[in-house]
Amino acid sequence: MATTLSGTSGALYYKPAGTDSTFTASNVTNAGNQIAIGAYRNFKVNDKVSFGTGTGGTLPGGLSASTDVFIRTYDAASGNATFSATSGGTELALSNDGTDGTTPFTIKFAEFQAVGAVREWSFEITRDEIDVTTIGQTLGQTAPFKTYITGFADGEGSATIYTTDDDTTIASRLVEDVIQRIQTGVQFKLYIDRVISSGTVDDTASRSISMEAVLTSASYSVNPDDAQSIEIAFRPSAAPTFDLAKT
Repeated sequence: MATTLSGTSGALYYKPAGTDSTFTASNVTNAGNQIAIGAYRNFKVNDKVSFGTGTGGTLPGGLSASTDVFIRTYDAASGNATFSATSGGTELALSNDGTDGTTPFTIKFAEFQAVGAVREWSFEITRDEIDVTTIGQTLGQTAPFKTYITGFADGEGSATIYTTDDDTTIASRLVEDVIQRIQTGVQFKLYIDRVISSGTVDDTASRSISMEAVLTSASYSVNPDDAQSIEIAFRPSAAPTFDLAKT
């Protein structure tokens, strides 16, 4: 007999806005162990990030596409960042500037983080209707019906976030990201049925919807009778991935 899922089966995971950027070898200063990864991005100290080589390129010495590192320092005005092998660790030494390929190097927020202060999330999928009714139909006693075919799909979502006094949480960062100028990097993973195995999410056994997105609004609610909350609205910036079966 099938088990009916409750709301506690779901979860919301997030990657912040402005944490998907590119750079070239000319942006690397290996003598200072720093890379200009983009001005006024949204990288924070201790963010875990991953690097990509670009097509045909070689990353600066000390970095690897297979090993995530942490942001040690980041200056928004200049875009300069240094890195460490562990969170809060010593500065990672860069032995050379790397070699450019035909596409730039990439740096991205490495892992989805669970947003723990979410009361609820919702996501609606819609389809365009295209009217293909033809004229000259045979008349009868009843009115002819229009004929439609489906067109492009679209989506729109929201999440209600409880307001807390901890500014360091990923939930607080999600709320702040609504006014982040650069939205590149925003990603959601909406779990309908999250399954935890050995302390981590088992995506093979879970059901989810994941997408790149843009944050479109934040609605604040404050009254004496309820916990303070903020409703965040978002929409996909590319086609979502639907993993709706346990496979």
